[in-house]
Amino acid sequence: MPTILAIESSCDDTSAAVMVDGEIRSNVVATQQIHEQYGGVVPELASRAHQQHLIPVVTAALHKAGVEKQDLDAVAFTQGPGLLGSLLVGGMFAKTMALALGKPLIAVNHMRAHILAHFIEEPRPAFPFLCLTVSGGHTQLVIVRSAMDMEIIGQTIDDAAGEAFDKTAKQLGLPYPGGPHLDKLAREGNPTRFPFPVGAMPGYDFSFSGLKTAVMYFLRQQTAKNPEFVQENLADLCASIQYTIIQTLLRQLRRAAADHQLTQIALAGGVAANSGLRQALQDEAAIQNWQVFIPAFQFCTDNAGMVAMTAHFQYQAGDFASQLVSSDPRLKLA
Repeated sequence: MPTILAIESSCDDTSAAVMVDGEIRSNVVATQQIHEQYGGVVPELASRAHQQHLIPVVTAALHKAGVEKQDLDAVAFTQGPGLLGSLLVGGMFAKTMALALGKPLIAVNHMRAHILAHFIEEPRPAFPFLCLTVSGGHTQLVIVRSAMDMEIIGQTIDDAAGEAFDKTAKQLGLPYPGGPHLDKLAREGNPTRFPFPVGAMPGYDFSFSGLKTAVMYFLRQQTAKNPEFVQENLADLCASIQYTIIQTLLRQLRRAAADHQLTQIALAGGVAANSGLRQALQDEAAIQNWQVFIPAFQFCTDNAGMVAMTAHFQYQAGDFASQLVSSDPRLKLA
């Protein structure tokens, strides 16, 4: 049961976690506020902020866990996917630290880590299970046969669900990141007042670009008649958009679960924190007789705790990386 230091720097959150004997002892995250003024993540600013935050975050994680760096059995980091500059900062730090300490290096796939976040705390799903991963950059349906054996059976062909939330929220004039603001306002609105198109892709793939375009044209038409339309109907607009995104996700999830005869359903990724999606999945589970698993909020968004959990499985499997390993912004889930 190894002691592992894990580093996550795939986008705009700098995080470090320490796992001891299969238990997360610390999970420290430093967020970057600078991107709010630009309405989205600026890659160059993100990588610079990682350079500033990484040493304090790692120091805090080790201190909170009560672990000295000499006691580590391995150092893990997010290899990809993500922003190249951000990945390089975390990867180079991890490689240097592992080399200096003479410890094994573990390269972790960010999407695998989101899925294996379900094993940090009880209740834990049993293999095999179906995982819907929804984040700012990815939307995937994955059959999880083991910690090291996963198969993507469906994914977005354009925007991810998180992008759909943020981009439509921006059209409504909500601040960045728009997803949480849209979710909050949606709780007060009527989800069926404004019908938007549900993406209907063949197989188990997803598409959200049509929704973004439909919202844009709808708002343009309505504001031409009434410049105050958005403000006067903001809660209903948020609720209707969120309802459409959720129905698109559930449509494919429902089909995949039935076709593959899987009743253990997991939800992962930053959008798993969305209250509407959580409730809709629980409601669907009652109808379909599913058993649903959703990680705690702190392990849904980008964090090093999920990287540490994945590294724990890879350590047991002897899956180590060399110092020649490269960060990969388009790393596939194999």
